[in-house]
Amino acid sequence: MSTPRRTPAPPREQVLAAAMEMIAERGLEKLTMAALGREVGMSSGHLLYYFRTKDELLLRTLEWSEGRLGAERGRLLSRSGTARERLDAYVGLYVPDGHRDPHWTLWLEVWNRSQNADDDARARQSAIEGAWHRDLVALLAEGVSRGEFRAVDPDRFAARLRALLDGLSIHVAIGLRGTDRAQVLGHVREFLQDSLLADT
Repeated sequence: MSTPRRTPAPPREQVLAAAMEMIAERGLEKLTMAALGREVGMSSGHLLYYFRTKDELLLRTLEWSEGRLGAERGRLLSRSGTARERLDAYVGLYVPDGHRDPHWTLWLEVWNRSQNADDDARARQSAIEGAWHRDLVALLAEGVSRGEFRAVDPDRFAARLRALLDGLSIHVAIGLRGTDRAQVLGHVREFLQDSLLADT
């Protein structure tokens, strides 16, 4: 009697991509271990073996998504052009596409769950935040050195700009009435014009 062949588990990246796709198509509330297992042909127990908890699955999915965004951010920031043009590209990548943007939906859930997260999870979230911050600081410093931007402290200005982006982005992601991506981008452009661009 032959032993039945075991179906190999899909690569972890495939599981994370499927989780992100489920969030995009059905919303975060439909993402359960059982539903994801059916999507990728694994049992919920098998998924728990890999991820331990749903919190860990969500954080891993966010890290995977951020890895892709980080690569895109790197391409945008390394292209030729003015620092202002690349800053606009950074802002465009940061702000959600619209209500229920899957990446921001996931971010908001991970942030919410971080109140009870352990030190490792908090450090991993900080690493994601830190990558966005470092890239922005470097871009601001370049613009200041070229005379495109006023002589601001790049680290302090980056912290303030990201706080503004986070607040406005949350409004877009949750679908707050009267706030959409185009309006947010307009607000940010005005803020940068008033506070950062060098006087000509």
